[in-house]
Amino acid sequence: MNNLQSICTVIAMCAASISTASIAQNAAAKLDVNFTGIEEKEGAILGVVFNSEDAYNGKGAPVRQIMISADKAEVSTALEGLEAGVYAIKAFHDIDGDMKMSTNPYGMPIEPFAFSNNAVGNMGPAKWADAKFEVKPGANVHAIVIK
Repeated sequence: MNNLQSICTVIAMCAASISTASIAQNAAAKLDVNFTGIEEKEGAILGVVFNSEDAYNGKGAPVRQIMISADKAEVSTALEGLEAGVYAIKAFHDIDGDMKMSTNPYGMPIEPFAFSNNAVGNMGPAKWADAKFEVKPGANVHAIVIK
């Protein structure tokens, strides 16, 4: 093996290890999501986690789904293996267990709901800019009040 081949081999090995290290670092984020304000101790908290404004606005898929028994005033879930980045959460308390948000005849939600950052919507869901939050490598905690 000549010097050029040796150098190329070393560069390729370094690039692979940098790439693997970057992926491991990005995947090292853990997000604990705490839901409070649960008044009815039945059903489940259902939610979706988005990592882009387009996905949040219905032009893509969520990166995670949340389903937690709502048997206490406060419940939590741990989302492990997330990449560090910006996320937003939409959630609701599925009291009747039908796996969809119940609404009145005018389309207004009748089951409690919430967004990350406790963002509030105006004639619709909260805006991405209000609901987004940063998840850093390592442990992260985000609290949401269901109303």
